[in-house]
Amino acid sequence: MSPRGRPRDTEVDERVLQAATELLLRHGYGGLSTDEVAERAGIAKTTLYRRWPTKDHLALAVVARLQDHDEITDTGDIRRDLTDYMEKVAAGLNRMRVAGLPPGQESRSAGTVAELVAAAARHDDVGALERDVYARRNALACRLIERARDEGRLRPDVDPMTLLEQLAGALYYRVLITGHPVDRAYAERLVAAALDGAL
Repeated sequence: MSPRGRPRDTEVDERVLQAATELLLRHGYGGLSTDEVAERAGIAKTTLYRRWPTKDHLALAVVARLQDHDEITDTGDIRRDLTDYMEKVAAGLNRMRVAGLPPGQESRSAGTVAELVAAAARHDDVGALERDVYARRNALACRLIERARDEGRLRPDVDPMTLLEQLAGALYYRVLITGHPVDRAYAERLVAAALDGAL
């Protein structure tokens, strides 16, 4: 059966997401205005709301778009590959943590990271979308772990998702709860601690 209605204009989507990304990173979650996004993208507000009904939906779309630009590499060195992946997760968290702050200023606040977690609680569909976004990313990382396990570089009883949750969960805990920094050095310590029990 042919789909009903006109096909979605990807050029409009790109203009909206570009404008929303710039506003979110410059002004933070509080400064993300759907009215201003629509104006910058040169579209009617009704057009924007048909695609993203709330600011929460739009903010999540921005995060998904940013994550899509991060590659997950498989060099065959599971320690290095997982560290690289955790560093990218950390960079994404830090990017959202400082969104809206003056350049160079650091904060122990979770910032937009916490707002996105709250958005998932406010809207069931945002929560489902958020889980889908992370499930796609996690599936790629799990394949790295599965390959290492299947090739004998990890214990045969290692559960890929549990190992990944150990790593990613620690990053989110630091950002959302303790406010401590997450960086390459922390990613290296985290991966080393997890793999020393899994090799």
